[in-house]
Amino acid sequence: MTRQGNPKVRILKEELLSDNWYVLKKLTFEYQKQDDTWETQAREVYDRGNGATILLYNRAKQTVVLTKQFRMPTYVNGNDTGMLIETCAGLLDRETPEASIVRETEEETGYRVSDIVKVGEAYMSPGSVTEILHFYTAEYSEGMLAGEGGGMEEEQEHIEVLELPFIEALEMVRTGEICDAKTIMLLQYAQIHGLLEPEVKPLHILIAGPYRSGTGDDPELLEQNVRFMNEIALQVYEAGHLPVLGEWYALPLIATAGSKTIGDDVFNRIFHPSSIRLLDCCDAVLRVGGPSQGADEMVRVAEEKGKLVYWHLDELPSVG
Repeated sequence: MTRQGNPKVRILKEELLSDNWYVLKKLTFEYQKQDDTWETQAREVYDRGNGATILLYNRAKQTVVLTKQFRMPTYVNGNDTGMLIETCAGLLDRETPEASIVRETEEETGYRVSDIVKVGEAYMSPGSVTEILHFYTAEYSEGMLAGEGGGMEEEQEHIEVLELPFIEALEMVRTGEICDAKTIMLLQYAQIHGLLEPEVKPLHILIAGPYRSGTGDDPELLEQNVRFMNEIALQVYEAGHLPVLGEWYALPLIATAGSKTIGDDVFNRIFHPSSIRLLDCCDAVLRVGGPSQGADEMVRVAEEKGKLVYWHLDELPSVG
């Protein structure tokens, strides 16, 4: 008998070896080689149906939901405990892949998802197993939790539900703690396609540059420095962030407080201290321009406070 699709293959005989759990057959066939001669081969083919798997992820928390359970085949082949960390998965069981994975997700993890996205399908062990696995992703939230998960007792499933930071899951792939193929594929898909990149919100950025440095307190040069930082601030604003200069706060306060000249007691009491106070209300510092002890101090204090420090405009995150 010849199967439609490949004229170079002639199936001669099918032998049923086992129908105990799933179907195991021995297929004897002829295969036409490149020199047009025919070669007889025999292969065992295990048909357990097709399956589906899904990666649940939470963008706000930067986490993924995985499962952990005992897998006998891994136990007899080098996995000391037999426990395997995996994405939720299951056989289709006469359902569509979409219906199957929605059902499996709730049974195994407790989450009732609806907006699932198919990202592909693949043969997982094409040398011996017929299975095609359908791959999905879906965002989850605490509000979707409809049960405890853990699998079906009547199917002898004893599943532990894991919620892990995405970065930790990727590290577990690197170290080999996660060694399941479908799970690695979905985690790497999420990494490549930026599924777990947090939404970038506008940053409040302090522009730190020279004000008095190199000016000799010449009013025109001081104004030039402020104008330069204002131009940088405009670019920061147009990039979607909220810029601020310490000078915007300090100079009006200094004038109102009665400063008579740059560098007098009133000036010194307000100028740098106000910028330090302002820094507590900012997310980041953008260091611009030439040498400036004051600007360098803003960078130092920002680093001590755990603030972000940028040195170029193109380093700023894009606001979506």
